[in-house]
Amino acid sequence: MRVYVPILLAGLLTTTGSGHAADLVIGIPSWSSAKATAHVIKEVLEDKLKLDVELKEGTNEEIFAGMDDGTIDIHPEVWLPNLMALHDKYVIRRKSAIMSEKAVPGEQGLCVTRHTAEGHGIRKIEDLADPGKARKFDTDGDGRGELWVGDKDWASTRIEKIRARSYGHAQTMQLLEADETVAMAAVDAAVAVDRPIVFYCYAPHHVFSLHEIVFLEEPPHDPRDWRIIDPAEDAQWLTKSNAAVGWAISFLHVTYSSRLAESQPRAAQLLSAMKLDVDTVSSMTYAIVVEGMEPSEFARQWVATNGERVDAWLAAK
Repeated sequence: MRVYVPILLAGLLTTTGSGHAADLVIGIPSWSSAKATAHVIKEVLEDKLKLDVELKEGTNEEIFAGMDDGTIDIHPEVWLPNLMALHDKYVIRRKSAIMSEKAVPGEQGLCVTRHTAEGHGIRKIEDLADPGKARKFDTDGDGRGELWVGDKDWASTRIEKIRARSYGHAQTMQLLEADETVAMAAVDAAVAVDRPIVFYCYAPHHVFSLHEIVFLEEPPHDPRDWRIIDPAEDAQWLTKSNAAVGWAISFLHVTYSSRLAESQPRAAQLLSAMKLDVDTVSSMTYAIVVEGMEPSEFARQWVATNGERVDAWLAAK
C-alpha cells in the first residue's frame, strides 16, 4: 500500500475552551469546505447576533445525533444524496433537524490529472477494471493500482466501495481510506513528478483551482441502477448494494436543530436564508487550505468583505 506523506495544516480547526456553555455549537465534519463554512457561520453569529459559538468536530453520524439530543446545533454542510439516510432519520422521521432549502450544487466521482487522462489514455471509469491500465497506478509493486476513496468516516467512502465493486475495479485497485489532507498531499506529489494518480473527488473543491483535474467518464446517473444500503440497516450492505452509474447531482445544505426556531429564532432565520455558491465555497477552501489563512481570520475578513450578502441573510423573513 502506498504510504502518503501527511501535511500539517495548523489552525484548520479551532474550538472554544472558555469553560462556560456556548449559546450554540457547530459540528464540523472532516472535509475542507465544511470547515470553512463552519467558521463563516460562527463569525456571522458572533459578530452580527452577539452569540457565543463553539466549534466541535465529529462524524456526520455524531453531528446529527447531537442535533437530536441537544448537544450540537448546526451541521454546516450536509451533502445529498450521500447523507440521505441521516436526513431521512432526523429531518423526516424524528423531525429533530431542519435542512435549509437553500443549496449549493455539487459534483462527485473519480478524478485523474489531465496528464493521466491524456498521457496514459485513462479517461473512463471502466478503464480502472482493466488490469493493465490499473497497474499504471501501482506504486508498491503488487500489481494493483491504488485509489483513494475517501476518509473512513465519510458516507461517500462507503458508496465508492460499492461503486468499485459494481464497476469491477475493486479487483484491480487497492481502495485506500485516509484523511483528506493526506490524499491531497499525494495528488500534489503526483502532479510534481507527472505520475498517474486517480482519486475520489468532489466539487466545489480547491483542488480544481490548484491543478488540472478531470472527472473520469461514466454512465449518467440512473436511479434504477443505484441501490445503496446503509450499513446500519444490513451487515451485508456491500454485497447487496449496486451502483454502476454516475452519482446524481449533489446538493450541499446547511442543517440545524429544530429547537433553534424557539431558543434562537434569529439564528434559525439566518441559517435558513444563508446562500452560498460554487465559486464562493471553492475560494473559501482555497484561501484556508492552499494559501494557509488561519480559519477564524479568514472568516472575519470574509464577513467584513461580504457585508451586503450577510445583511441580506439577516433581513430575510
